[in-house]
Amino acid sequence: MTDPLLHIQRLRTSFKIKDDYYAAVDDVSLEVNKNEIVAIVGESGCGKSALAASITGLHNKERTKMDGRISFKNKDIANASINQLNQLRGSEIGMIFQDPLTALNPLMIIGEQIEETLMLHQKMSRQERKKRTVELLKEVGIPRAEQIYYQYPHQLSGGMRQRVVIAIAIANNPSLLIADEPTTALDVTIQSQILDLIRKLKDEMHAGIILITHDLGVVAEMADRVAVMYAGQIVEIAPVIELFDNPKHPYTRSLLQSVPSAFDKQERLYVIQGVVPPLPNLPREGCRFKSRIPWIPEEVHEKEPKMHEVGPGHFVRCTCYEDFHFIGEDGGMNHGAS
Repeated sequence: MTDPLLHIQRLRTSFKIKDDYYAAVDDVSLEVNKNEIVAIVGESGCGKSALAASITGLHNKERTKMDGRISFKNKDIANASINQLNQLRGSEIGMIFQDPLTALNPLMIIGEQIEETLMLHQKMSRQERKKRTVELLKEVGIPRAEQIYYQYPHQLSGGMRQRVVIAIAIANNPSLLIADEPTTALDVTIQSQILDLIRKLKDEMHAGIILITHDLGVVAEMADRVAVMYAGQIVEIAPVIELFDNPKHPYTRSLLQSVPSAFDKQERLYVIQGVVPPLPNLPREGCRFKSRIPWIPEEVHEKEPKMHEVGPGHFVRCTCYEDFHFIGEDGGMNHGAS
């Protein structure tokens, strides 16, 4: 078996708030293989984007502490210098940012912004860079590429700007592509086009892709494997079909239960009790989800929750999944995953 493209081991990323550091990513281990889409799913504030920024080294070094190992192509990049990271970012590792309007420079034309990443990582003449830029615009499905080259970000629609951000991310054929909520604020038609484009890039470039999202529909359509995050930790990870057919962790089951059904329009949506605590107030001991399922006995939660393998490639944190049930489910006596 070949080594994973990306191997994260016990990563902890802590941010300084006032005089103390608080871990937003806490004891996360994850692998991403070549030609694979790994989705990272969870509520806002669970640590998804913080994990992405940890991989790419985009955190403010003065207010961030990182522990653990991030191995990319068998090289530790968690402790890489700024120069080493700059060589990787935009060449070996591409990033599709969540908000294309803020990711793009409003004072530069589109063509110059794409050419900038080519100029940093490849030796090309000006004519070659322009030709490659127009090719990239066409590759991501932008019509009138020669005209769009000279336009500014504000002159494009949200979907077109997102395509430009993707063109920048793939300009140097990266081995790893990180897509952070790539379809946020786009209408469903454009969302579908962007997802089709990401899938096409995986098939053509054979890159490993980390897809960060809160949309379980996108996960079901796109992912090969899924990591579910809650309060800075991965609480469950499994192949996508296994996760949807046989969810284990109470948080995973609660997320799936809260998705609207297309078949039962009278069904009331399930609402997860409580909210994700703010970073300084996150529980650091025991099961972090237990306060949101108070009807589950205290003793079924592990004091130091570990990841348990419950099937091939299927891991779940804490033994509380064995006793979890929804309120009123078979009189409150239906335990485990359905």
